[in-house]
Amino acid sequence: MLRQSITKNSLILGGFAVLTAAILAFTFGATAEKINEQEKRAAQKALFEIIPQNQHDNNMLESLYVLNEAQAKRLNLPTGTAIHLAYKNNVPVAAIIPSVTPEGYSGDIKLLVGVNFDGKVAGVRVLTHKETPGLGDKIDVNKSDWVLSFNGTSLTNPKQDAWTVKKEGGAFDQFTGATITPRAVVNQVEDTLVFFNQNKDALFDANFATNTGNTTP
Repeated sequence: MLRQSITKNSLILGGFAVLTAAILAFTFGATAEKINEQEKRAAQKALFEIIPQNQHDNNMLESLYVLNEAQAKRLNLPTGTAIHLAYKNNVPVAAIIPSVTPEGYSGDIKLLVGVNFDGKVAGVRVLTHKETPGLGDKIDVNKSDWVLSFNGTSLTNPKQDAWTVKKEGGAFDQFTGATITPRAVVNQVEDTLVFFNQNKDALFDANFATNTGNTTP
């Protein structure tokens, strides 16, 4: 009798576990799709904040340079991630480069870094992060204008040894009570500028100047 009762209870508990797992899996799938769509809309909005419409005349959503495995790894991205290219009168204007730093206080910080053809930063936007509210979340342009301090900077202004926070002798402000987050973003923006300088010719190769759709290296 006792054995039958234990078996019955075990089956009931097992059934609940399976049902709960199925509900969680369904919820995660639905939520993940919604999150991906939100991230996509946020990225598109950021594109035109960084490079406004009056600065280009091509369709940046279709003018793409698709990163190969080595290039994507350099920016901590999945293979096949695309860089958006801006042109005006078929003259290169800027590249908007996705980039991820895994060195945030609470995990990955996903960025878009716009780099003008002359190597100066056109703008930086943080797309997603899990940083501490009231401290590290000041990297979000909706919380603080800190990220706008990158505008117009380059690898020579400030000099490369100043690409860190002021607490460490650099040129960029940290946040009160939070140094790890801004340091991570500063380092990743610098790394993205180095990537741009190393790959500029490939990004704006004449083969891509028609700007009609997806391109691959």
